[in-house]
Amino acid sequence: MELLGAATDAGWSLAGVCRELELSERRAYRWMDRCQRDELEDKEPGGNPLHGLLDDEVAEIVALYHEWGDVDRSHRKLAHRGSYLGRVWVSESSVLRVLAAQGLHLHPLPRPGSSVRKPFPEWVEYHPNQIWIYDTTHFPRAKSCLTVVEDLVSRKWIADVLSSEETSTQVEIVFTDALVAEGLFDLAAARADALADPTVDDGTRPILLAVSDNGPQMSSGSTREFMAMCAIAQHFGRPGTPTDQSWIESFNGHLKVEYPHLLAITDPTVLRAELAVIRERWNGVRLHAGIGYVTPNDEHEGRGPAIRKAREAGLETARLRRLAYHRTRDQQHPDWSAPRCRLIERGSLSRSQTQNRDARPGASDRSFWDRLDGPDPEHLITVSHADQAGLTELVGTQEGQNGALSRGNRRDRAEGSCYYASRWPGTTQPASAARSRGSGPARGPRGRRRCPAGPSSSPSAWRCDPRSSRA
Repeated sequence: MELLGAATDAGWSLAGVCRELELSERRAYRWMDRCQRDELEDKEPGGNPLHGLLDDEVAEIVALYHEWGDVDRSHRKLAHRGSYLGRVWVSESSVLRVLAAQGLHLHPLPRPGSSVRKPFPEWVEYHPNQIWIYDTTHFPRAKSCLTVVEDLVSRKWIADVLSSEETSTQVEIVFTDALVAEGLFDLAAARADALADPTVDDGTRPILLAVSDNGPQMSSGSTREFMAMCAIAQHFGRPGTPTDQSWIESFNGHLKVEYPHLLAITDPTVLRAELAVIRERWNGVRLHAGIGYVTPNDEHEGRGPAIRKAREAGLETARLRRLAYHRTRDQQHPDWSAPRCRLIERGSLSRSQTQNRDARPGASDRSFWDRLDGPDPEHLITVSHADQAGLTELVGTQEGQNGALSRGNRRDRAEGSCYYASRWPGTTQPASAARSRGSGPARGPRGRRRCPAGPSSSPSAWRCDPRSSRA
């Protein structure tokens, strides 16, 4: 208001000041009126809402907080507690709003802290036959459970056992088969027979690390005794955190997704035979994304790094070969002066052919003949959608000879669109005037546009055959 007053005192009009300040004159007059009545400051928002809470309801909400706040610990529960006791009926947000206005805060139970994944022991080296991971998955139709041992580093499917039970017995059997398959059974037996000094921490005692979840068959006393006898250290993930065993969980998921017929097998014998075939393909044929798109056998036997390096070298060699080829090769630019579609010579389509409706075999030909039936075929350009880019360049090259061409009465169908000449040699009508309203070509008896007939000495009109497949 001080700025408006100073400007008007300096000779400015109120309208000019409002225009410079980008302020509405109506708002300026309203402010001046409020200033005269000494009501320039804004009032408190709100007013008197018709649905506002009553004083006794507010008092009841506060009473509920003091009586039940430590029990319910939630404004939602307090709202329902009030109606449950028949004392007050308010919404959950109303309870929260009243408590906030009174400076009262509920104290919900603390959330459990986020746990940290336990790292592998320091003595473990990340190479094959150092970390094994195992788990049990179910096949309900066959009423069987599959316990699989997988190498965590190479993702090799080492051993499995299919049984109707999942106990420590199955764990002992599958680990025995895995130790025999990898040639570690004799080493485990030697470690089991050797005497150990309990006062010395021998870091070489475990031959490998077995990772699993906290299932009863993994954490049972029998399994712990067997693992200790075979010099295998155990590593358990966090309870309720399957991502700690994501390697074997991913194996179970891919096995059932890539081979869904396994879930439909009802005979355990057939299922066991199918798993044996799939195991060979899994280890020797299937490329695993987690190990750089090589097979588990390649990674397990040490060929994985060489295969990955060979691919990188091959990609670089192919890139250099393509660069050398394109740098030495003559660049062939497209010749836009040549038409990109087959042209119909002048007079090749007679009027009887264009009007012969009985000889139209199909919808495609029918649409094509309909376009040739309206205007003069000699002054018509028809092109398929695939050739429209070529026609645009063709029209550009022929513009100096045949005049500007404009699109008229376009019918977007699968066969193409129509183009008509709007200026011919010998005429004074510019192309822009031909495209404007009222100055374009006259319309035929069916409402289609016709082109003004050019002089007899003018070149033949270009007509592109939409039936041509050559672009």
